[in-house]
Amino acid sequence: MLTYVKEVFDSFSSRVILVLAIVLIAGFQYMFWYSEGGYYDHQRLMQQIQQQSDVNQELKERNRILGAEVYDLKNGAEAIEEHARLDLGLIKPHETFVQMSTISTQYQSTYVDPEGKKDLRNNEDEDSPDLH
Repeated sequence: MLTYVKEVFDSFSSRVILVLAIVLIAGFQYMFWYSEGGYYDHQRLMQQIQQQSDVNQELKERNRILGAEVYDLKNGAEAIEEHARLDLGLIKPHETFVQMSTISTQYQSTYVDPEGKKDLRNNEDEDSPDLH
């Protein structure tokens, strides 16, 4: 078998054909992986399509919510009243307005004397030995 291969590739034309075949295979492989429309280009485009599909899903959900809100505003007085209460501070007659504070119990004021003499949060005197 090995002698047959040597006999086939002894001639110049068979060597040229072998080199041409190797160059063509390498060229086709390069085109498959790296050219425009090749494997890597295809993978990048598929990733972009997936990202755009995710964005489109989020926008569809937002549009669905906005559509429901528009429908409520057109057809129901409750949605209009809710917006008036939240955005404009609507209080009906004979209602009591109660505002809840969101400040936690661990809140410490950070008031500083405008004259810059000392921080009023600290109960230490200016003459204490720790300050000098």
